[in-house]
Amino acid sequence: MEFRYLVSFLAIAEELHFGRAAARLHLAQPSLSQQLQRLEREVGVELVSRTSHEVRLTAAGRAFEVEARRVLDTARRAVSAAREAASGRVGVLTIGFNFPAGQRVLQPTLVRLGADYPGISTVLWEARSGPTLAALHDRKVDVALVFGGAPAVGLQSRRILTLPLVAIVGHHHPWADRQQASFRELARQRCVLFRREQSPAMHDAILAAAGRAGISLTVADEVDDSGATGIIVTTKSVVGFASSVRSGFVPGKGLAAVRLVEPVPTVGVQVVWHPDPPPVVEAFLRSLDNAGPFGEDAVPAPAAPQVPVLAHDGQPASGG
Repeated sequence: MEFRYLVSFLAIAEELHFGRAAARLHLAQPSLSQQLQRLEREVGVELVSRTSHEVRLTAAGRAFEVEARRVLDTARRAVSAAREAASGRVGVLTIGFNFPAGQRVLQPTLVRLGADYPGISTVLWEARSGPTLAALHDRKVDVALVFGGAPAVGLQSRRILTLPLVAIVGHHHPWADRQQASFRELARQRCVLFRREQSPAMHDAILAAAGRAGISLTVADEVDDSGATGIIVTTKSVVGFASSVRSGFVPGKGLAAVRLVEPVPTVGVQVVWHPDPPPVVEAFLRSLDNAGPFGEDAVPAPAAPQVPVLAHDGQPASGG
């Protein structure tokens, strides 16, 4: 059934006059009559009773009018929804992010997104950078806010800010009362690192700083979660690592954050998305730009040198 037949029928139902209905639709009256006849043949009943003196709807026509209006209203809403979605003003956006990016970048961006695009609803997916990037590759999320280094293959990315990394120690550790420590002092400490697959950029940033400091790190433990770092440093005399944002939310009691200098290890926070993004992602990127800047804390870290900087129980290894 053609929509133009419904439009023509409703014009006749409202005007109850073929001449006025035809003029309203900018049609010749015979053409309008033919459309009504085709519609009645398709429906199988008479919808409009017409004589030389009057035009009126039959009982079937009155029932058909109610449903025809609903159909056309639904079609108009569908067109409006499609246009709104194409413009990026409405839709659903799934955002993957790690904790530091969520605290520093995502919160102000969502405020701006809500103000600029109230028709966009969001689904938030928090995980560490490695799993979040994997979810983006698998298109489980639309856009990601993560720690990053080199651009990911097949994805587009942009650095938003740079965060310094700090040392995390337990209250029993000799560094617990210190405000800062030279990175070179880590040569005499046992360390706990995130597994690289969980946070590649953070893992590599620590190794890069060790390379610049000219030391090797002795890795006593590896963890998958910041909570595990807190547990280990409170039970062993080891040094863990966290971003400056995370250091204010270190889980557990009896923990201290110590600023690292000479050199300052840093990690970049990036926004990552697929090429040719849907309109809702473009809207998010515009809101992110409008919400910033997000207060860069340090200069970007230089590239890591190609020297052995990591040791597991005293055995040198490359930066991975």
